[in-house]
This record gives sequence, C-alpha cells and structure tokens, in this order.
Amino acid sequence: MWKRNNYLAMRTDFEEEAAQLINSDLRVGVSGFGVSLLQLIASIAAIYLLILDRTNWKTNILTSLLIPYIFFSLPSWIFGVFREEFGKWIALIAVVLRLFLPRHFPDFLELPAALILLIVVAPDLFANSCRSNAVGVVICLIIACYLLQEHIRASGGFRDSFTKAHGLSNTIGIIILLVYPIWTLVLYIV
Repeated sequence: MWKRNNYLAMRTDFEEEAAQLINSDLRVGVSGFGVSLLQLIASIAAIYLLILDRTNWKTNILTSLLIPYIFFSLPSWIFGVFREEFGKWIALIAVVLRLFLPRHFPDFLELPAALILLIVVAPDLFANSCRSNAVGVVICLIIACYLLQEHIRASGGFRDSFTKAHGLSNTIGIIILLVYPIWTLVLYIV
C-alpha cells in the first residue's frame, strides 16, 4: 500500500502582481520621503521666519502663529527627540530660568521656549493623532495662507511684497510654508 504524496503546485503567474506591489511600494516610499523632506524644509522656513522677526529685519507678521505651524510640520524623528528626555530637560531649564531669573531670560527665547513646552506637554492623543492626520495639514495650510495674506497686506500689495528689500526673503519663506501642506493634501486626495 503505497501512499501517494500530494504536493501543492507552486504558482508561477505572480510576476504581474509582484510588479504592481513593488511599484505601489515605491510610489508610497517616494511620496513619503517627499513629504518628510517638505516637512523639514517647511520647519526650517518657519524657524527662519522666527529668527528674521527677532533680528533687525522686523516683520509685520504674527510670528506666534509659527509655533503651532512648527508643531504640526516638524518631522516625526525630530518631534520624537523633543518629546523624550532631551526636550523635557530643555523645558525644565527654560521654565526655571523664566521663573527665577526673569531679567536674564532673553526676549528672543520666549517663542522657542513656548514651542519646546508645547511639544513636551501636549497629550499623546493630540500629538500623535493630529500631527499625522489631515487635521494638522489643514491647520498648517490655514496658518500659511493667513501669514501670506497679512504679509502681502502689510507690504502694500503683491508686487511690493517681492520688490521691497526685506519683503522678498519673508515672501519666499512664507511661500515655502505653503508648499508642504498643499503637497500633502494633494497626496491625500490622490
């Protein structure tokens, strides 16, 4: 009584499905890398605008709106570093200096200290769900549109925002702020 072995036949018609899976993975990977790069560029542009406002190139924009913009657009790996012990120590030092040595706490560190405090004390639900969601991207878009509109109004018009000496760098910085949320929303839609 010989027992007959039944083997499963190996499927050989998977090349087309595998190619589609690889192409979709590459598309998601490239768009994800693009979004991360745009997040980093937008965060750098927002920090640049914060620095410009604190130097002799005073602007008429509401720079405190850049703090929530940076909160929502900061790349995840940098955000994670500031959510851990490193950010907690920076926040502790900022609070101690502000409370006990207010005369020695420089004015230009007010907004960066507020950003660090916001990152450290934000609840996990808010920090994780809103940042990685369309809600955070829409908030970034609203902030960038408002800042651009206010900058154009303060410059005296669209043309003047590009022709004035200090207006050009601010205009370019604010336009860079618009690129990240618009591109991310396009990727959500597509």
